[in-house]
Amino acid sequence: MERATDEVASIQVIARVADILRALGMGSADLSQAEIAEQVGLARSTIHRLLNALEDEGLVESDGPRGRYRLGPVVAQLADTARHSMLGGLRPMLEGLSREVSETVDLSVLGRTKATFVDQVIAPHRLSAASAVGEAFPLHCTANGKAFLAAMPPHDLARALAGTLPRFTQHTITDPDVLAAELARVRAEGVAYDREEHTEGICAVGTVIHGLTGLFVAVSIPVPAPRFYGREAALQDALLRWAQRAEADLGKLEEPKAVPRRRG
Repeated sequence: MERATDEVASIQVIARVADILRALGMGSADLSQAEIAEQVGLARSTIHRLLNALEDEGLVESDGPRGRYRLGPVVAQLADTARHSMLGGLRPMLEGLSREVSETVDLSVLGRTKATFVDQVIAPHRLSAASAVGEAFPLHCTANGKAFLAAMPPHDLARALAGTLPRFTQHTITDPDVLAAELARVRAEGVAYDREEHTEGICAVGTVIHGLTGLFVAVSIPVPAPRFYGREAALQDALLRWAQRAEADLGKLEEPKAVPRRRG
């Protein structure tokens, strides 16, 4: 009986710690002990003890004994480790897609206003499209970027497209109405295209991948223009079929409503 009571108490502590971390992670501003206590529904004395323990472990940090609290550096390290672990699991799938289409395949994550490449499988062609891992690209003129935009809620989309749309080539879409129509097509078909809109001579097809909790991820196939035109439908179908398989492997139980898949 005593062991069972101890186990229940331990579980309660873990639940309370999780509530505190969630409260700190959901807002943009730091919180005082009183504000945390109000949000999680615990006595301030309990909050005080738990915050002291969390601060000792680097899970939260504050400006001093009476300061306001925020998530600590250890949380960021754990989140980064988890992200790399989840993305690393996609590597064999990316290699399979690259072999299937015999082209380079890029994996990117959404930043605040850009898409950043985090992995890449380069096709064995003398002429291939390749960018450095870690490089960031604009959203309105790239396949992965437009896939991200099409999947965003309206508020996030408006923020991402605030201001002018820079022109990179003669093919870049700079008219917001034209881009809005393009994103509507992406939502309907599930894939986005870059037809030499960011770089002359380079095209791409891309789609968002669902199933990685907490991550906004896209996969794109960049192709030199001479090998792209005339293959759009084949590349699109291959990417959509692959995305369905990848999402199934990631444990996705149902198709997202934001960007419906069109079966290839």
